[in-house]
Amino acid sequence: MHIPDGFIDIPTSAAFAAIAAGAVALSLKGAKSSLDDKTAPLAGLTATFIFAVQMLNFPVAAGTSGHLLGAALATVLVGPYAATLALTIVLLLQALLFADGGLSALGLSAFNMSIVAVWVSYAIFFTLKKILPKTKSSTAAAAGIAALISVPAAAASFVLQYAIGANATFSVSAVLAAMIGTHVLIGIGEALITLFAVGAVLASRSDLVYGYTGEKASLEIRNAK
Repeated sequence: MHIPDGFIDIPTSAAFAAIAAGAVALSLKGAKSSLDDKTAPLAGLTATFIFAVQMLNFPVAAGTSGHLLGAALATVLVGPYAATLALTIVLLLQALLFADGGLSALGLSAFNMSIVAVWVSYAIFFTLKKILPKTKSSTAAAAGIAALISVPAAAASFVLQYAIGANATFSVSAVLAAMIGTHVLIGIGEALITLFAVGAVLASRSDLVYGYTGEKASLEIRNAK
């Protein structure tokens, strides 16, 4: 899912970079309501974990790769705004330090993983939260389902970018089949990891989990300020 330099044309890359930059700017403001002195360290640990798991890449097609995202995990633990920032920082560091994804394509990758994957996770998770029992196990299960759906959603977003401005000759249908097929399988693994990771944090410090404390915690933080 890390897109190399030159894989998508400059106009398309620039357009998605502008969208991603706007989303990051909004997230900087929004994260202030979901992070405090207790939850900020959790955001840092989550970003570190995501950095590590994203370095394990699986070749897919047309020079692209697939890997675990960690978007749903970050969204449930620290909220969507902080998750967007964490994923974007991870992608930037990977591009700078390991050339994992091109700098000119950073906006494309950030759009797919920091925006689409995060906000799809958020929508799925909180929709399920309204339906499922208000328990820790249901929260972990909802996080797993959100992860399962968010991974192929991010892959579909990449296919859209490819269809708009690819510099490669592979057909869109071939890329779509390869990306979605691979990322559905990756999504299953990510769902299990997310379920158990969220469950573990809930068992020890449920008060730190954004997806469990939800908007109530955010309101308390804003009121305290």
